[in-house]
Amino acid sequence: MDTWDPILTGVVTLPDGRLVRGRALRRGDPGDDNAPEFGLYLTGKPHDEPRWESRWVCWPDFRLPRSSSEAVDALMDAYDRSAKARVEIACGGGAGRTGTAIAILARCAGIPAQDAVAWVRANYRPTAAETPWQRRFVERVTLCLLYTSDAADERS
Repeated sequence: MDTWDPILTGVVTLPDGRLVRGRALRRGDPGDDNAPEFGLYLTGKPHDEPRWESRWVCWPDFRLPRSSSEAVDALMDAYDRSAKARVEIACGGGAGRTGTAIAILARCAGIPAQDAVAWVRANYRPTAAETPWQRRFVERVTLCLLYTSDAADERS
């Protein structure tokens, strides 16, 4: 497995060096050359990508996820995978929900909760985390202890 080329559109380098790509589903298929190995899709209706492994979280446009715990679990999974694989986070427009999710990943990578929205706006998109409730979600959501493959190896 490979990680992203950091110069590709939408690719963000998290503070710990992991790379993730944010993408707008409305912009169409990324093509085989830019295909992820895992995709996390944040949409109001079920979304599946048949060409690569994917996970869907019910997250309506301009809103919050239907289940915070499910969203956090999916984000922790995406964060873990991003250490060794090409992971993309996507929603319809690639800004609100995707930006909110990338801000939460930035928290996992060491950015303080109160700085995560500013960080994602500076490093991904100026319109990331569009709504006041999305911004509050980034700051207030409780992140579970990360269970990464590296941590699992250390526990063995």
